[in-house]
Amino acid sequence: MKNRMKELRKSHNISQEKMAQMLGVSRQTVISIERERYNPSLPLAMYIAQCFEVKLEEVFTLEEKDLK
Repeated sequence: MKNRMKELRKSHNISQEKMAQMLGVSRQTVISIERERYNPSLPLAMYIAQCFEVKLEEVFTLEEKDLK
């Protein structure tokens, strides 16, 4: 799954540490999500979108390979 979390986080001037605190996760989790090594749970993904005040689809997009 592709995501724009890093781009959105930087445009809002939020550090990885601050983002982790906002989400109640570790900084390593934020890094893993941004590097697309970890897909967040649906509730976490929805909360990430809420933090940026955007729709879920504006942060996360499925690739064709994810549909198989």
